[in-house]
Amino acid sequence: MRTLRKLALCGGALMLSFGAEANPSFSSDETDFQLETVATGLAHPWSLAFLPNGDVLVTERAGRLRRIRDGVLDPASLTGLPDLVVSGQGGLLDIVLHPEFASNQSLFLSYAHRSGEGMTTRVARARLGDRGLNDVQVIFEALPRAGTSHHFAGRMAFDREGLLYIAVGDRGTRDRAQDLADDAGGVHRITINGEPAPGNPFLARDDARATLFTYGNRNIQGMTIHPVTGEIWTHEHGPRGGDEINILRAGTNYGWPEITYGIDYSGVPITPYTHKEGMAQPLHYWVPSIAPSGMAFYTGKSFPQWQGDLFVGALKARKLVRLELAQGRVTEEEDLLTELGERIRDVRMGPDGGLWLLTDSPNGKVYRILPEG
Repeated sequence: MRTLRKLALCGGALMLSFGAEANPSFSSDETDFQLETVATGLAHPWSLAFLPNGDVLVTERAGRLRRIRDGVLDPASLTGLPDLVVSGQGGLLDIVLHPEFASNQSLFLSYAHRSGEGMTTRVARARLGDRGLNDVQVIFEALPRAGTSHHFAGRMAFDREGLLYIAVGDRGTRDRAQDLADDAGGVHRITINGEPAPGNPFLARDDARATLFTYGNRNIQGMTIHPVTGEIWTHEHGPRGGDEINILRAGTNYGWPEITYGIDYSGVPITPYTHKEGMAQPLHYWVPSIAPSGMAFYTGKSFPQWQGDLFVGALKARKLVRLELAQGRVTEEEDLLTELGERIRDVRMGPDGGLWLLTDSPNGKVYRILPEG
């Protein structure tokens, strides 16, 4: 397998200058679109969720949960967040709504937490009230803890059976990702109450974590459900090269650090292997790294040309990547929004038919991609 090199260099071409009255327009291979600024002034926004009443919730890695109502960012953050730590790559991370949120107002947050034994990735369930969160309960905690402040992962998604998938990074210690008795470096599948999901692949093993669904994952920063198959797709950061997209399969070893298409940041090889028996190959990978973050399949009606395409944000490469798929393979790759020079942290499919983006900076923004006209 090789990384596709057909990048549409004109795909993000800016057609109009940024102005106070008009949304800037862009052109891709398939269609023209506009970029609307929904909100600004967010401190490293990390994730967002769409409420049934039209409001949008946005997490800030700095440790705040914000609400956008009627297109306006509420200056006050929501109260009642769980105890968390903001350190390095850690802070308040992902947010997903309960599958029956409309009736129970429940949501789930992932975040970094510190104790005397170090830091870790936690997930809490809470009920959304008018001004904040109520009935906050910790339902997952990755163990053992570590002293590092990176590779928390934290991306989450629900499958069609209402089971919650949680990504935990290797916390900077590579070999942890190959240890089934360690929560780090894998994806966990749990019930909404925090119990190991029925049918998890290692439930019957005394030497493995019952919540583990996959392992050999370095630092997953994107997770979404395929709109047709219902499979959970992820992408993760490689080291220096080797960012990859995977489809989660129960009990699968995705190889980190035994196999990788990247090398150490120092330039020294991590392993001579890109393939090993019993270890999965990525669906797609990038060399050099783009530092992918956030991902969504396009399923709206506003851009029929994009129907079924996968969109991936990029931090290091500062762009939005559009991937066309056919028969389980990436057939085309196009770079968009390169002129923005923004680190794209999250990509979400909005209920309005637009794609929503978050930018990672001290003055982070919420953007919405809309049709021309």
